[in-house]
Amino acid sequence: QVQLVESGGGLVQPGGSLRLSCAASGSIFSIAAMGWYRQAPGKQRELVTAITASGSTNYVDSVKGRFTISRDNAKNTVHLQMNSLKPEDTAVYYCNQQYAGRYYWGQGTQVTVSS
Repeated sequence: QVQLVESGGGLVQPGGSLRLSCAASGSIFSIAAMGWYRQAPGKQRELVTAITASGSTNYVDSVKGRFTISRDNAKNTVHLQMNSLKPEDTAVYYCNQQYAGRYYWGQGTQVTVSS
């Protein structure tokens, strides 16, 4: 059973930075795709960014140039570096793992961007 545990959320002022981390259990991390989703109040959950097992990445247009996803297969961890944060980035951020048609989710971590 895969477990994903996020950390690193919090309150930050506009223009600030945060780094989210997701630690994964299980033996498939290095061959699984990993992603970060977010859900703002009253909105649907959206894919923010993803990274394949080979390291290819993609980003939603609204975060391109500001967010960077990375993975450390030796530590079964994926990170999301978020810079130049905006109030509209406020949401609960969820870590996601995808492999062989199966999806696993973390419990989420709150990110609030406000002055």
